[in-house]
Amino acid sequence: MKPTSLDFYFDYLSPFAFFSWLRIEKFCEQFELELRAHPVVFGKLLDHWGHMGPAEIPPKSQWVGRYCKRYAALEGFDYSPPKYHPFNPLPSLRMSLNQVSGNDQHAVISAIFKAGWTEGEDLGDVARLISILEREGIDCQGFEQKIKQAETKNALISETDNAIAHGVFGVPTMIIGGQLFWGNDQFDHMQLLLEGNDPVTPEELDSFTGRPRMIDRKAITRKS
Repeated sequence: MKPTSLDFYFDYLSPFAFFSWLRIEKFCEQFELELRAHPVVFGKLLDHWGHMGPAEIPPKSQWVGRYCKRYAALEGFDYSPPKYHPFNPLPSLRMSLNQVSGNDQHAVISAIFKAGWTEGEDLGDVARLISILEREGIDCQGFEQKIKQAETKNALISETDNAIAHGVFGVPTMIIGGQLFWGNDQFDHMQLLLEGNDPVTPEELDSFTGRPRMIDRKAITRKS
């Protein structure tokens, strides 16, 4: 059965999520997919799976900065990362919930991503976020109050928990027809699937995990 939707999991902390968002709407239009956006707390994904974020590994943080500057130059858009990084993403993520932004959800996401990653705005400041949305013509009356409500906080927790339940381990993640694609370099891979040219057969989907381990990394560390 042909997939009819694409679930997009993101956190504003990730420049790679921004890069994917720049392409995702047109991609969904091309393949007639409903785009379902899911703000999630990246830090909670890292905690659950036992990972470290790029900003927590100095050489990786340096690499990410260089990669992003070069990627933007190749793709032809300005790149100016948020004023502070990492920042507290919770206000922006809560504003991006469908329960808060409603029919303007995609416009809210676009505005925040653009302001943070091309204009160097402070995405951790609530008043600044409201100003960003208002200058884009988005009616965000009541947003500041809504993001403080328990039901809004619980909605973001639920989005993150549901993401983990679906195997999401990083951002951006796209899920199409139950298959997970991670990273801003996955568009060609998703296209293979949607055009019926996926080299990974249904029988192989789960064959790339669970193979017998010859040795454990901790054992190597002990021996060395």
